[in-house]
Amino acid sequence: IAQSDLGLEQRQYYLNETKLTIAYRQFIYDLAMSLANDTTMVDKDTRDIYEFEKKISIFHWTTAEQRARQSEIIRITIGNLSGIFNTSFDFTNYLRQIYHLANVTLLDNDNVSVSELEFLRNASLIIDQHSSRVVQNYFIWRFMMNRAANMPKRYRVIREQFDRVFRGTNAERPRSISCGAYVNNNMGFAVAKLYIKKYFDENAKNQSLEMIHNIQSAFIELLEESTWMDDVSKSKAKEKALAIDEKIGYPEYLNSDNITELEEDYAEYIFNASYIHNVLKMLKIKSKENFKILRETVDRKAWGASPPTVVNAFYTPAKNQIVKMILYFLFVLAFPAGIFQMPFFNKDAPQYLNYGGIGAVIGHEITHGFDDNGRQYDKEGNRILWWTSETIDRFNKRKTCIVDQYSQYVLEQINISINGNQTQGENIADNGGIKEAFYAYRKWVQKHGNIDKKLPGLVKYSSEQMFFINYAQVWCSKMTDSYAMNRVLTGVHSPGQFRVLGPTSNFDEFDRVFRCKPGQGNSRVDKCTVW
Repeated sequence: IAQSDLGLEQRQYYLNETKLTIAYRQFIYDLAMSLANDTTMVDKDTRDIYEFEKKISIFHWTTAEQRARQSEIIRITIGNLSGIFNTSFDFTNYLRQIYHLANVTLLDNDNVSVSELEFLRNASLIIDQHSSRVVQNYFIWRFMMNRAANMPKRYRVIREQFDRVFRGTNAERPRSISCGAYVNNNMGFAVAKLYIKKYFDENAKNQSLEMIHNIQSAFIELLEESTWMDDVSKSKAKEKALAIDEKIGYPEYLNSDNITELEEDYAEYIFNASYIHNVLKMLKIKSKENFKILRETVDRKAWGASPPTVVNAFYTPAKNQIVKMILYFLFVLAFPAGIFQMPFFNKDAPQYLNYGGIGAVIGHEITHGFDDNGRQYDKEGNRILWWTSETIDRFNKRKTCIVDQYSQYVLEQINISINGNQTQGENIADNGGIKEAFYAYRKWVQKHGNIDKKLPGLVKYSSEQMFFINYAQVWCSKMTDSYAMNRVLTGVHSPGQFRVLGPTSNFDEFDRVFRCKPGQGNSRVDKCTVW
């Protein structure tokens, strides 16, 4: 059990009356007017819905607070759950009812994790203080807010008007892109089978495996050379690094002619001609799938719920797993191509580009296993204390250096400072990832020789310089002011420019390659180093 999200995502947005809060209330009003049979109460209902959420937002934890207060997560049995809340809402009965929909019976001795307890208690009190009409309207509003994009054009237009203010977007994505993305997000393994058969190159997978092993080896060398870890912690960290389970591209069954497993996975996915009906059915199916896994044994070798068509890479601490995804051709998050396309990767490109691209991403994900969050999990994915207190203290000092460095960065586009606490995990991973990828590229050159050709128009740059140039190219981006504001306030990643400036300023090899002196240009005199 955890806090819900907010319509405006961040409590800061509710503090003052702005164009955004006005647009948000207009969004509520317009959507309610388009749906209501009786419109006489819409104006009052709109005000009540907004004020209700505004009161809840006061107690909403920010991303930085959630990260800093992870130790406050508690585990409690279902039988004792109601005792920690001061509310008339029966959480125990609610959980039992929703799990019953998936034919799962909750027992009194089943454990539940509760985070943001302070928020939950205060939100529960606020619910008790409002009429059932206000509470019901709010829940209906939040559901419809998220479904407007799946509804006919007249409803999507209402959503688009709000997004222009909130996201800075000026036009709706083409319907073919939206529909393709929806199918991919919900039936990604089926889509992946089609993509793999037509486009995916096994050579890319094999090259990625070699890169992962080189980068893994580079990380272990950094680990062994570290001066702040004692031998006990260092030995266990090395065991964890060697135990990482990588998954490249796709689960093997998708590359076979046998579709039995896919047919079983999607047996309930039977639809009709109504798009919104299908969307609602999909929500029920996904919820049921999530609830059903409670009694299932965890398979640490399984691919997981995220399909190969997700354009992403991530580290799963509870499984000590790195997953690399293949490109999906309809939907991208931040770049015009996916993980196995340029600027990240091309099997025929010089390796200095690949190591500066996907190589740094691989290093980033490995480092996540040893950042402020990943260090709390051992090689088996168990959340236990496996570093000595002395090592943790020295880690925290180095982590603080990173936090302070990034907190000094100002995104000039909107004149707001980066939140170094909120982004610390990703910043630590960025700083470690670029080093591991660079040293791994050196290993590749030692094995294969410096056989990479220079690129037309870029012949004046050395291979090592091109490594850093492509690393910077990967994070080159442009944001609207609205998106930039939301990114800084809610995002755990620093904006692209600081994902380049931060790691390169702390890396002495960058200084050497570009002949920079510490303190000159982007180079820092006092470099922050965790890994």
